[in-house]
Amino acid sequence: SDLKGTATFWHVRGGDQVEERSAWSYAAPQPGGPELAGYVAFFWDHMDAWYEEDERAFAHARDPYKLVDVRQSARHVRIELAGVTLAESRRPKLLFETGLPVRYYLPPEDVRLDLLEESATTSQCAYKGEAAYWSARIGERVYADVAWGYREPLPLAAQVAGMVCFFQERIDVLTVDGAVVERPQTPWAR
Repeated sequence: SDLKGTATFWHVRGGDQVEERSAWSYAAPQPGGPELAGYVAFFWDHMDAWYEEDERAFAHARDPYKLVDVRQSARHVRIELAGVTLAESRRPKLLFETGLPVRYYLPPEDVRLDLLEESATTSQCAYKGEAAYWSARIGERVYADVAWGYREPLPLAAQVAGMVCFFQERIDVLTVDGAVVERPQTPWAR
């Protein structure tokens, strides 16, 4: 960038493996820019794994000002897609995450698993870990990646292990205690 100066890129070698252009540094930043001389940065996705102390980190470094909190609830949650009830529960776990809508994680016993097919899609979250996805098959139509869950979540989200969460952005109707929840506008909306 203009304030950082000209970057020098580096290859990273680990044993016999070489990741080309996977690190960079700035020898002489521009006046008024950040003092970066002597520092090296790495492309997150070029490394095999990242660790914070002895704990594996996923997706990106954690923001100390971001909250992830889970609460047990007795709210009545109902999920509908294409006129079919995919899930109905009175024992959801509500996951609150800074900047995102409340997510309703449901026990698998309260989900129509017969209508879900595991997807090849996965994702990683710095706060929750690695997620698996499911698509819904209703009649002949497949609704891709409408739900996800964490088999082995990180400690911040341990309470949602093995539960199923539906994208409010991708289903037709989410009701909580009989009230329809407005569809949120997030990067996961289609």
